[in-house]
Amino acid sequence: MDLLSAGYRRFRDNYFRANRELFDQLAQGQAPKVMVIACCDSRVDPTLIFDARPGEIFTLRNVANLVPPYGPDEFCHGTSAAIEFGVRGLGVDHVIVLGHASCGGIQALMGAHDGDFIGPWMRIAEPARDHVRAVAGHLPAERQRRLCEHQTVRISLANLRSFPWVAEPVAAGRLRLHGCYFDIDGGELQVLDEASGEFLPVE
Repeated sequence: MDLLSAGYRRFRDNYFRANRELFDQLAQGQAPKVMVIACCDSRVDPTLIFDARPGEIFTLRNVANLVPPYGPDEFCHGTSAAIEFGVRGLGVDHVIVLGHASCGGIQALMGAHDGDFIGPWMRIAEPARDHVRAVAGHLPAERQRRLCEHQTVRISLANLRSFPWVAEPVAAGRLRLHGCYFDIDGGELQVLDEASGEFLPVE
């Protein structure tokens, strides 16, 4: 906690003071144009990766950057609630699903993903694991994990389209969905190309 307190003081004395006008504006409300659904992995910070300022990205983080299928019921749905607020409440123009290398959630998915909450949560991505094992089961385990990390982004994008209030603005051209993948080791960002269906490095 001492480390965090020291960081806060640096923030107040430097960044906040230098950007006081921005924070005065943000205190009146937020109007981000982009929503990013990212992993809660401590090494993958969307604001840092995209060099964004406060207020520019509405960020949702969970284990393995997963989006569940649309399914309203009496249970708690934190991820779906955040998506609803970003799309319907804030009216974002873009939703990005940001996967990444060395994802612990995907490692759990490829092995034994048990636990009170992690097990049921990671079942959302089982179609990604099953697809990779079917088409690339002969490849080394590390390569399979990388492919599964990619495929999980595709699964989350498909699940996003199952939300009626996402599908409608997408069809009307008012909302765009994007898949991205961050390679921690190389610092490389890849974007899912709509034409080829492959992840290609950002030029």
